[in-house]
Amino acid sequence: MLLSISPLVAGICLLLGYLLGSIPFGLLLTRMAGTADLRGVGSGNIGATNVLRTGRKDLAAATLLLDAAKATLAYLVAFWFARDDAAGLAAAAGAFLGHLYPVWLKFKGGKGVATFIGGLIAASWPAALTFAIVWLGVAATTRYSSAAALAASLAAPLAAFALGETQVGAVFALLAALVWMKHAPNIGRLARGTEPRIGKA
Repeated sequence: MLLSISPLVAGICLLLGYLLGSIPFGLLLTRMAGTADLRGVGSGNIGATNVLRTGRKDLAAATLLLDAAKATLAYLVAFWFARDDAAGLAAAAGAFLGHLYPVWLKFKGGKGVATFIGGLIAASWPAALTFAIVWLGVAATTRYSSAAALAASLAAPLAAFALGETQVGAVFALLAALVWMKHAPNIGRLARGTEPRIGKA
């Protein structure tokens, strides 16, 4: 449980994770490639799905990997620092929050799906595998990235709980609630049938 580390260590790990998570790779990569400002494209989001709307599949793939790696690295560094899984979870949660609310972009960031699974990969690979399977299944069936993310973010903490990983399940259940909150506009569009499908503007 998170109480196994001191508030000071938890705070350091959260801050470390936040700083890593707040790096807006999608925006940086598209700027370096000379494309239009990502915040003026499609949904205006800085994540991989919106990068794909620029027509650059290579940049979208790089954004996905780097946004995930932020949380994975945060977890591993914090675990090395404190030798405690709770420290890793605190850092992964910090990375997730940094991606959602980056200080460099006036706290207007992405929706956190890639960063969510990046932290999950480090914290519990079986739960991460569950996330990936559910995401791929729903995406292949519906062609809606948002629906896939919503379903997978629910399945992952449930898998962690089923595996007896209560600490992981509790933390990622809270992060999943934020994923759903950030996807509120998508949920509305899904209900109305106006949500863009994968690969569409």
